[in-house]
Amino acid sequence: MTDPWHAFLPYPPVPVPHADHGPLSGLTLAVKDIYHVAGYRTGAGCPLYLAESPVHADTAPCVQRLLDAGARFVGKVHTDELAWSMYGMNAHFGTPVNPAAPDRIPGGSSSGSAVAVAGGLADIAIGSDTGGSVRAPASFCATWGWRPTHGLIPMAGAMALAPSFDACGLFARDGTVLARAAAVLVADAAPVTAPDLMAPTDMLALLGPEARAVWQDGFGHLPARGVSVYPDGVDAAYATFLTAVMADAKETILPFIRASRMPLVRGIDGRADAADALTPDQIAQGRAAREAFARHMDALLGANGVLLAPVVHDAPFRLDAPQAVFDGFRHDAQRLLCVAGMARLPQVVFPAGTVDGAPFGLSLIGPRGSDLSLIALACQLSRQPQESA
Repeated sequence: MTDPWHAFLPYPPVPVPHADHGPLSGLTLAVKDIYHVAGYRTGAGCPLYLAESPVHADTAPCVQRLLDAGARFVGKVHTDELAWSMYGMNAHFGTPVNPAAPDRIPGGSSSGSAVAVAGGLADIAIGSDTGGSVRAPASFCATWGWRPTHGLIPMAGAMALAPSFDACGLFARDGTVLARAAAVLVADAAPVTAPDLMAPTDMLALLGPEARAVWQDGFGHLPARGVSVYPDGVDAAYATFLTAVMADAKETILPFIRASRMPLVRGIDGRADAADALTPDQIAQGRAAREAFARHMDALLGANGVLLAPVVHDAPFRLDAPQAVFDGFRHDAQRLLCVAGMARLPQVVFPAGTVDGAPFGLSLIGPRGSDLSLIALACQLSRQPQESA
């Protein structure tokens, strides 16, 4: 396959069987390289992880379900190292090119998944989302993206980063195809039947004028009531998110990092040290605060609440941006992205406009288990033209 966007890893191609008929027949599938695929190693964007990986005999169940529904595997795609970043820039294997804005970051850690779909190299792609790794790249690359209700799709057969946050997500170029693929993976456990649309005023306060104008153009005409998302303020919520994610990472991925003595690139080094330094009391407090936030969001949304939410605060930044932008952007973005992740809620992202000449997406966040109805509602509310399935 020709790969002008550098989305795919150069593994020797191995045939991967798929069903001849099914709801996804005719669609091609790319798989983020944290998921096992029979006949392939799993590299997770890390040379030492790849070196330790066997050639797997089995395929991760979530990937297998898409294959059994007729999707045709076309390759494994890039990820940030150990899926622990959100820019899509891998010091070892390179940076996929954002087809919608080639001078900008593609977003990570599901960079290859987003780029393969945005560049027309795959119809659907499977990614993972811990702190925004499906949602941010979808916004940056002008694709649809879906982070499901946490725990709805098993993460067996995938590298774990922070298990109480890790979620299997999907990319597609339009909502109709996303809905088809999502329906293979989940059922609507708690569909939204009478949407109660909400404008999250404290999330919107984090947007600049141009981003706010995109939200206003996409959602401003809808009868939404204003609500507050962060009960103790955005900084308290973000601090809770960081502690809870790092607590998981300390138990899950940090032992590999320390035992392998892998060289740590900028960004991962600080996150690994911060996770290492957490005390048992800090971990317990962070996890308790996370549960309190989740209860707040459950009460706010009820059975039919839908947040008309920004995805991130800004468009993707330029590849040659100053170091200060690299150091600060993820913190601003994750102040918005942490809402669905901490509360274990589904979030659906769709292209909505441009900021500074680059893509900027909008999203819906709904109650747990409302995934399929949330995607359907996004198809109705978005002003993007839908391709036929």
